[in-house]
Amino acid sequence: MAVRTVNSVSLFRSTSPPSSSPMPSLSASFHRYRQIRAFQYLQLSSRFPICKPMLELRYYNNFKTDGRRSYSVQSFVDSVMEEFEALRRRRTVRASNKSVLTSSKELVEDKLRKQVLQKGLLLEFKKDSERILLAVAQKPDGRKNWIVSDQNGVTTSIKPQQITYIVPGIDNFDTTNISDFNQRAQNSLDPTLLEFAWTELLEMNKSVTVEELAEMIFGSAEPVESYCAHLLLSRDEIYFTVLDSKGSCIVYGPRPSVQVEELKRRMLAKEAADKEFHEFLDLLKSAKKMPPRGKPSKCSWKVEEKIWHRIESLEAFAIDACKDDGQTNIAGAILKGMSLPKTATAAVNLLIDIGYFPVHVNLDLLKFSIRTNYPDKILSAAESLLLESPDTDKDDRVDLTHLKVYAIDVDEADELDDALSATKLPDGRIKVWIHVADPASLVQPGSMIDREAMQRGTSVFLPTATYPMFPEKLAMEGMSLRQGTNCRAVSVSVVLRSDGSIAEYEVNNSTIKPTYMLTYESASELLHLNLEEELELRTLSEAASLRLQWRRGQGAIDTGSLETRIKVENPDDPEPSIRLYVEDQRDPAMRLVSEMMILCGEALATYGSLNKIPLPYRGQPQSNIDTSAFDHLPEGPVRNSAIVKIMRAAEMDYRKPIRHGILAIPGYVQFTSPIRRYMDLLAHYQVKAFLRGDALPFTAGQLEGIAASVNMNARIAKKLFSSSLRYWILEYLRTQPKQRKYRALILKFVKDRNASLLLLEVGFQASAWVSIGSHVGDEVVVRVEEAHPRDDILALKEVVQVT
Repeated sequence: MAVRTVNSVSLFRSTSPPSSSPMPSLSASFHRYRQIRAFQYLQLSSRFPICKPMLELRYYNNFKTDGRRSYSVQSFVDSVMEEFEALRRRRTVRASNKSVLTSSKELVEDKLRKQVLQKGLLLEFKKDSERILLAVAQKPDGRKNWIVSDQNGVTTSIKPQQITYIVPGIDNFDTTNISDFNQRAQNSLDPTLLEFAWTELLEMNKSVTVEELAEMIFGSAEPVESYCAHLLLSRDEIYFTVLDSKGSCIVYGPRPSVQVEELKRRMLAKEAADKEFHEFLDLLKSAKKMPPRGKPSKCSWKVEEKIWHRIESLEAFAIDACKDDGQTNIAGAILKGMSLPKTATAAVNLLIDIGYFPVHVNLDLLKFSIRTNYPDKILSAAESLLLESPDTDKDDRVDLTHLKVYAIDVDEADELDDALSATKLPDGRIKVWIHVADPASLVQPGSMIDREAMQRGTSVFLPTATYPMFPEKLAMEGMSLRQGTNCRAVSVSVVLRSDGSIAEYEVNNSTIKPTYMLTYESASELLHLNLEEELELRTLSEAASLRLQWRRGQGAIDTGSLETRIKVENPDDPEPSIRLYVEDQRDPAMRLVSEMMILCGEALATYGSLNKIPLPYRGQPQSNIDTSAFDHLPEGPVRNSAIVKIMRAAEMDYRKPIRHGILAIPGYVQFTSPIRRYMDLLAHYQVKAFLRGDALPFTAGQLEGIAASVNMNARIAKKLFSSSLRYWILEYLRTQPKQRKYRALILKFVKDRNASLLLLEVGFQASAWVSIGSHVGDEVVVRVEEAHPRDDILALKEVVQVT
C-alpha cells in the first residue's frame, strides 16, 4: 500500500489488483478520524524519503457487514505509528541505497545511465510535431537509425533524436501488447501525484529520474509504473523542470515555489481563457446552424468587447489586413477551432455563415478602407451651407435661363453636374454651351468639407451603391442641376467653324434652368424621331458630328466599345435582383455627350494657357499611332481592342497644356464633373478665382502635390469599380439558365485555339476554346459551364452549330 497527499489529506492506494468485492462506505466520523491521524503521521515522516511502499497494514480486525470486509480504525492508527518507527530505524540504510534520490547539488551525471537500444525494447518516439507513439525496436537501419513497429502496426525507420523514452525492465516485448500496456499506463495517470512528489523533493532539494519518481509515488519501478511516471513528467508544465539529459535519459528537478505558484496562476488563467474561447466557438457553431434570416445581426457581434475583438481579428484576416501577429494568431485559432483551413477564403466563408458578412460582401470595399459614411461634424457643416447658401459670384452671373438645356446621363444618376445647349447663329455656325454645376460657389478651398472631399478624391460608383465625394444632401440639393429650377453653373460657350474646329469661346459664371433630364436611351430616341420642336437637340448632334469628323482628321483614334452597367437591388440578400445594361459607346446620344465633354476640356485648356492659369492639364503622349497596322482587323470592338493594348497612360502637367494624342486635341482639362471628381473641382477653384480677379488659390506645384494623393484615391476607386462590376457580371451569369446561349466575338487568339472573346449580350471579355476554322472577328456561340464570382472563375464552352 502506497501513500500520496493531496491538499494535506492522505489517500491510500493499493499496488495489488483490487478485490472484486467493493469496499463498504465508511461513516463520516470514521473517515475524518482516519484522515487526521494519517496527516499527523505524514507530518512526522516528512523527514524521510519515500522510496519504498510506505505502509503495510499488518494488523487489522476483520468483521463482516452484509458479507463485505471492513477495517478497524485503531489497528490502522497503530500500524501507521509502528511503520513510522520502522522507517526511522531504516533511515541510515536507505540513505546509502543506490536508488535514493541524489541531491541536486551533486553531479546529475550519476543518474544519466544511457540505455543501449536493443531489439525487443519498448520505446516512445516522436512521429511528427503532433504525434508521440509507442513502438518495439526491431533491427538497426544503418549505423544509427532503427526500424520499429509502432502501436498502430506500422513499421518505421527512426533516428535516435526521435526517441523520447525507453521503457526499462522489458525484453522482447510483443507489439500486440502495446495497446494494452499503454492503456494500463493511461489508467494510472494522476497529475496530483506530482504535487506530492514536488513537495517532498523541494523540501529535500533533490532531483529525480523517471524510475525514481515511479518508485516514490507508485512504490514500484516496474515498466508500467515507470512509463506512467515518464508521462506525468513529460507532460508536466508546472512542478518539474529538466536539469540534464542524455538521449532518452532525463533528470528532473522541482521548480521553486514562487515559480510554481506563478505557473499555476497562468494555468488557471489559460483554463478560463480556453473555456471562454470554446464558448465563443459554440456561439459561432450555433449561428452557422441558424436559417439565413434568423442569424445574428452584424451589430450584435459588436456588443460584447471580447466577442468583437475576435470577430474583428477574423475580419482583418479575411481581407488580408491584420494589424499585427496577435490578430493573425487569433484568427488562426478560430479557424482551427472550427476545423477550417487557415486561409482568408475560409475566414470569409465563416463570417458569411454566421451572418456577419452578407453573402455578396464586397471585400475590396473593406480592403481599401473606402469611406462610406460621413462624420457628424461634416454633415452638420453641409446642413449649414444649405441653409446659408452663400454665392460670392451672384453679381457676376450671366443669366442663361432662356436657353433650352438638356441634361443627359444614365437613368440612375443622382448627381447631375453637366448639361448642354445649342443654337444656330445667323451666319450658319453652331454655338454650343456646356453648362457645369458650380459646387465651388458653396465650398471654399481649405474648408472642412473641401478637405473631406480631397481625402476621398472621387465619388465611388458601384453596382450596389454610390459613395459620393460630398455629403449626399449637399451634392443633390445644393450642387446638382435640377430640372425646372434656377441653378448655379459655370458655362463654357463655344462657336464652331464649319469644319468643327473652335472659332471662339467664353467662360462665365451663369444661371441656368434645365429643361430636360434625359437618359441616354431617351435622348437617342428623340434624335431618331427628329422632332421639329427639339431643334436644339438636333443642333447638338450636328455639332458632335462636326467635332468627331474634325478630331479624326487630326489623327484621333476611336476606342469606343461596349460598356456594361449593372444595378443591384437588395444586395445583402442571398439572391438579389440584378439588372444588366450593355451600352454601345457609338450610340448617338453617348457620342453627343462625349464630344461635348471633350470640346469643353479643349476650350478650358486653351483658356488656361492664354491666361497662364495653373490647371490639371491632361495629355496622352502617343500623338502618332499608326493605325494602318490594324487595318486587317474588322472595324469596331476587334480593332479598337487591339489598339487600346498599345496605348500608353495619360500624363499630367500643371503649368501648360500638353497634346492629347488619342483625342487629337492640343490640350485637355477635365472640368465637367466637379461634384464627382476632386481634380475637376480644383480646376473650378482656379478658373473661378481668375474670373473674380482674385489671387489663384493654388500654384502649379501645389496642384501637383494635391494631385498625387487625389489620383491615387481615384485609381483605387477605379479598381474597386472594375472588381465589383466583374463580380456582379459573374454573379449575373451564374444565375442565368444553364441552357442559355451567348453570342461572342473573337478578339484574338491567346494560345492555340484558346480565344479572347467579347460576350455581346453582356459586354464582357472572357476566354474559351473555339473550334478549328474560326478566325479573329468571327462570331461564335457559347454557354456558361461554370461561374463562381467569389473565386473569379468563369468557364465557357463553345456551342457548335449543326448545319
